[in-house]
Amino acid sequence: MLAFIQLMGLKAGILVGGLTLVVMVLPTIISNTLESLKTVPDSYREGALALGSGKWHMIRTVVLPSSIDGIVTGCILAVGRIVGESAALLYTAGFGLILNSFMTALQSSSATLTVALYVYATERGELNVAFSIATILLILTLLLNLAANVSASKLNNKEK
Repeated sequence: MLAFIQLMGLKAGILVGGLTLVVMVLPTIISNTLESLKTVPDSYREGALALGSGKWHMIRTVVLPSSIDGIVTGCILAVGRIVGESAALLYTAGFGLILNSFMTALQSSSATLTVALYVYATERGELNVAFSIATILLILTLLLNLAANVSASKLNNKEK
């Protein structure tokens, strides 16, 4: 909130909320990427260099294809984590309960599912709506996890 709203002068909205969430999960994505790159055997790197490829060519043709499944899986799981974050969205995306159009929502306070869940469950006491929103969040999380599993298995099959 401090960096995007006060220092950069942006208005609270979906854009600022999205940027905040990206900054929050960036360390997770970086550490997943590093771990995935470390799993590539050194013999692959040494073999590519011994055959005369340059360092960049070795990274592009040997290391990245061997580690792409872990990188993509980590990114999809980070998106799944973003779906559940609500505290950051409360201050950056706003507290409105109106679903605006995409362009309007970028610079104005509008609804996010996690904030709406909190408001409907605690302040308005409309538990039917709150449980509906919670079900949607659970389904989104399930779909993101399934997408991570499917992409990891397809990428593993491509390598073999």
